[in-house]
Amino acid sequence: MSFTLALVGRPNVGKSTLFNRLVGKKLALVDDQPGVTRDLREGEARLQNLRFTVIDTAGLENVTDDSLQGRMRRLTERAVEMVDVCLFMIDARVGVTPADEIFADILRRRARHVILAANKSEGNAAEGGYLEAFSLGLGEPIRLSAEHGAGMDELYHQLMPLAKGFEERAQAEAPITDVTVEEDSETDNTEGGEAAPDWAPTLKRPLQVAVIGRPNAGKSTLINQIIGEDRLLTGPEAGITRDSIALPFQWNGTPMRLFDTAGMRRRARVTDKIEKLSVADGLRAVKFAEVVVVLLDAAIPFETQDLRIADLAETEGRAVVVAVNKWDLEDDKQDKLKALLQGFEKLLPQLKGAPLVTVSAKTGRGMDRLHDAILRAHAIWNRRVGTSRLNNWLSAMTEAHPPPAPGGRRIKLKYITQAKTRPPGFVVKCSHPDELPEAYRRYLVNGLRESFDMPGTPIRLWFRGQSDQNPFKGRKTAQRSKLKKHIAPKH
Repeated sequence: MSFTLALVGRPNVGKSTLFNRLVGKKLALVDDQPGVTRDLREGEARLQNLRFTVIDTAGLENVTDDSLQGRMRRLTERAVEMVDVCLFMIDARVGVTPADEIFADILRRRARHVILAANKSEGNAAEGGYLEAFSLGLGEPIRLSAEHGAGMDELYHQLMPLAKGFEERAQAEAPITDVTVEEDSETDNTEGGEAAPDWAPTLKRPLQVAVIGRPNAGKSTLINQIIGEDRLLTGPEAGITRDSIALPFQWNGTPMRLFDTAGMRRRARVTDKIEKLSVADGLRAVKFAEVVVVLLDAAIPFETQDLRIADLAETEGRAVVVAVNKWDLEDDKQDKLKALLQGFEKLLPQLKGAPLVTVSAKTGRGMDRLHDAILRAHAIWNRRVGTSRLNNWLSAMTEAHPPPAPGGRRIKLKYITQAKTRPPGFVVKCSHPDELPEAYRRYLVNGLRESFDMPGTPIRLWFRGQSDQNPFKGRKTAQRSKLKKHIAPKH
């Protein structure tokens, strides 16, 4: 990316709509009510031949206290000082407000470059607001319609001279980010049952980690602690985070992309439209993630919603790490840890053996253990086992506990192979697969976990019937019939 562009302005002037248009995807939540965006969301923008980083910011409000709106404003002002260009957006239908004048003065003092845009300029109703924008003293405004895509050419011509000025800096930084990596190999070269060597995260393909949990569990605070700065909005209020924010970062030398997600409450309690959109955005983050950190509150762990969230991660087939936050507030840590382990084993049997880590997002305690647990969970999630070892194991398992014989017919397990990784998936060829009971499937899954050191990761096991028919049977007969049709009999 050659430069960074921040979209700033009052709430509900169309910043998120323009952000989605520039990145070409509906990443940011958009709604008619003001104040939907709270955190800083980054995306890779494309405007004709320009490539740059665009940042969607929270709506600027004229508050300076420690309220939620005040913290949102400080986060936006910090972004203004960091970026190369600010696109200051006003609502042309509303016109210039006193708040717009205050923020224009802030941008004149703090921003490097400011471009003024009068959004929602379609129609005659916006003409007055467009003319008022000249009074802000930020140059000639751009007529813009983020909803309909009008004014994109004018924005391009405003950005092009600035982009050329940043080109030298981009070339200097390019060797750091443009790293040559080999293409992924699908070859099974892990006969010993270790993790495939091509899974290692790189700068181009970082490890995708999503942090999920109930509201106010400390997800944003945890990510801020990991990256070492107050990048995400935090506070005592529950449900601050709305968008799923992706943050690229190298954690202890491991390239990662960390996803902060909105808190997930029970579906019956989610009535607000924005909260529904936020939860849906978080669910998409889980689907794109490789490792999911399920964050619990140490004071009230393993509530019903916690169990549903953990089960969601397992159902999606993601590597799971359970982290218990606010551990610094616990007095009797030994007894509490013992109770946590017992509850984990009893309430989440589908994640048996998954790492459980105690952390404090506020003090930073347990961060190294959490990092190691994420890497180990990801390595197991990528594990591949050699076919010969699998079939030796299957013979031992069937000798120890033979499959049942429904109706007097013994089910024969003939062959097993690993069909996929991420998560590990295995196919067993057998007779009468539809009659194999679920209990025996669980027996084999638990055996795979213990024998090949795959604790906690989801394991997929499919049973397929093996046809005994000869595939060449009847071929000669069919060929003879075809010849008889083409050769006419002699009379």
